[in-house]
Amino acid sequence: MSRLFKLAIAISFVGLLCQQTSAAKAEAAASVDSASIEQATGLKGTFNKDENVFKLSKPRTDVKINVDGWQMPPFIGLTSWAGFTANNDGQTMMMGDTVLFEDEVNPAMSAALDAGLEVTALHNHFFFDDPKVYFMHIGGMGEAAKLAAGVKKIFDKVAEIRAANPSPQKTFAGGSIGVQNAISVEPLEAIFATKGQAKDGMFKVVIGRPANMHGMPVNKEMGINTWAAFAGTDDNAVVDGDFAMTESELQTVLKAMRKQGINIVAIHHHMSEEQPRILFLHYWAKGKAIALATAIKTALVAQAGVAN
Repeated sequence: MSRLFKLAIAISFVGLLCQQTSAAKAEAAASVDSASIEQATGLKGTFNKDENVFKLSKPRTDVKINVDGWQMPPFIGLTSWAGFTANNDGQTMMMGDTVLFEDEVNPAMSAALDAGLEVTALHNHFFFDDPKVYFMHIGGMGEAAKLAAGVKKIFDKVAEIRAANPSPQKTFAGGSIGVQNAISVEPLEAIFATKGQAKDGMFKVVIGRPANMHGMPVNKEMGINTWAAFAGTDDNAVVDGDFAMTESELQTVLKAMRKQGINIVAIHHHMSEEQPRILFLHYWAKGKAIALATAIKTALVAQAGVAN
């Protein structure tokens, strides 16, 4: 037997052994606990053997939605879903997308965060939709039943809101906004420990953070910043703004903002090829100016704790 022939046999044996090992791993990874998921959610799912994913779907059939003057069937893109897959260590990963109306977004987000899930994006998919529809992406790692229970809490919160008000609401709760802008600057600058900009009774503070794009440094003036703008009066104020965060800071900032009653209205990116990757969280809230500023500062402190 030639050395070349022996080498070919050895290579074939190693290849066969690798195939068997891969097959064994794939078989171990295929143990998605679908029964626990269905029991926790009360929904029936489907299993994709090729991708080892068990998936639940829940179409939004409770409210009629028009897009571009056309009543849109849920099948075309108005279905909440959650997919589950397992790894060789017995851990389950969940990813999903939830179809929400404006008055559902923040209660559903709090339900997700309180249940130990992650919220990873919030944005629109359409123009000229009535009522306006938003999509909140979720995720998590852990026990299948616990992840599924978190998904169920989101769906339950949505059902609770629609049971109380069948039609989506048009405004945030929290009172009115002062008609004449008269925000006191000094107390807010003291809270943020930085000078801000004042104009026509309004106040704005902008905090930059360094990053790099295409080998060049960027910071506050190039749009890598967290900002908060206040209008109305000291007792009836509104704040809106943007948080610039790394991916590792997102969940901490979201939890801090929601705990303080700040409404999240978008989570997305503004650039590409930046280092580190920066996500942006847009928000809106009403109340006393000092209380709103304190809430934003609380989130900034929580963010700094992660960054450091």
